[in-house]
Amino acid sequence: MSAPRVVVAGGHSAGHIEPAMNFADAVRRLEPTAEITALGTVRGLDTTLVPARGYPLELIPPVPLPRELNRALLRTPVRLRESVRAAGAVLDRVRADVVVGFGGYVAGPAYLAARRRGVPIVVHEANALPGVANRMAARMTRHVFTAGARLPHATAIGIPLRRAITGLDRAGLRDEARRRFGLRPEGPVLLVTGGSQGARTINTAVSGAAAALRAAGVQVLHITGPQHQVEVPDGDPPYVVVSYVDEMRYAYAAADFVVCRSGAMTCAELAAVGLPAAYVPLPARGGEQRLNAEPVVAAGGAFLVDDADFDSTWVEARIIPVLTDHERLAAMSAKATAAGAPDADVVLARHVLTLVRRAVAP
Repeated sequence: MSAPRVVVAGGHSAGHIEPAMNFADAVRRLEPTAEITALGTVRGLDTTLVPARGYPLELIPPVPLPRELNRALLRTPVRLRESVRAAGAVLDRVRADVVVGFGGYVAGPAYLAARRRGVPIVVHEANALPGVANRMAARMTRHVFTAGARLPHATAIGIPLRRAITGLDRAGLRDEARRRFGLRPEGPVLLVTGGSQGARTINTAVSGAAAALRAAGVQVLHITGPQHQVEVPDGDPPYVVVSYVDEMRYAYAAADFVVCRSGAMTCAELAAVGLPAAYVPLPARGGEQRLNAEPVVAAGGAFLVDDADFDSTWVEARIIPVLTDHERLAAMSAKATAAGAPDADVVLARHVLTLVRRAVAP
């Protein structure tokens, strides 16, 4: 059999690109000769994130599709036709055996181009509320995988994650990680992050509880985001403030509990490494982030609190008692781990490679 030729379509945002690249890494581990091409656009993070992972990137015109099947969708036929034509040209040039889509601006045109050519389609949906491109594609193929979203023919496998996360030995890396951030080797550590851009609500609530956290002996690693600052007086135990962390595995290894938003990737990563959390969903997009967090919350591995209700008093009343109770912390960690799916990248890669082999078999 010749080397499988796989096209991945998951452009624009990190939430689409990261699962696509993690899947591609798994394909290469299982089948080193595989030829993998990524579709993207100049509009998002594609031109930064994809080349950094070592994959060739083919650009097509972006076609933002509305999240709902409504009249706005009918106003995009010209742009969509141009983008489908460009995607089809890529599929023809690389002689694609399969298209694996992860949603986003490039997925819809890629699905349509693949369908016209009879190229097998595989869909992965990371979010609890699927976008219109993946809902459309789920009607074109029976090869649909999700992190739990309801789509036709769907199999829930979780989200493809980096090996640096799923293979993380938190206990083994803890001392090094804490030294890296200037934290003590002993004592509970609260990790605070609002995502790559930060979150004002989270920053204000946790920094406002700094005195209570210190009084309880809790150390804090607070990632504010590059556009935000918090003022916390020097004191002991350490309250470390940084604007950004390049390698989150070190932050995860240093931590015992996390306060964060509940994007799909964040929820998947924290479950994979067994970190309990207080999730503060972004109050937008139809409550999608709340849905992302609900499985691990139901399992007992996390708390869920509305953005409007999250303040310093909540931190003091709900988080400090967990961080200062070793047995309760360990129990929540175990429940978070049980809700995780660390092998989604391999499961999806094996399915795609098997599909390709069957499609090209004589």
